[in-house]
Amino acid sequence: EVQVVESGGGFVHTGESVRLSCTLSGFTGDSWGVGWFRQAPGKEREAIACLSSPDGTTTYTDSMKGRFTLSSDNAKKTVYLQMDNLKPEDTAIYYCVADEDFRRLRLGVPDYWGQGTQVTVSA
Repeated sequence: EVQVVESGGGFVHTGESVRLSCTLSGFTGDSWGVGWFRQAPGKEREAIACLSSPDGTTTYTDSMKGRFTLSSDNAKKTVYLQMDNLKPEDTAIYYCVADEDFRRLRLGVPDYWGQGTQVTVSA
């Protein structure tokens, strides 16, 4: 059974940083894709970034470039989303997603979703 487990959300102030972690388990193949989405109250879900393992190809949504950085520890099957200079509009539930087919991530239709972790940024 594939599991996607996020951690690291919380409450921060404007300008601070947060690092989210996502650990995958249950994948049997040697390659997989993982990414992050977020959904703010009353808004549509939006993609942040995704990464292909093991080659490390990373793709960011244009609006997310600059303050968000995706990295991974392949041995631990863990991906990190570093978020810097946070703003109140970054307040959202952040979801880690994964799929054995990286293309499905790029299309925004991954098979596996974590439970989500709340990030709240106060003004």
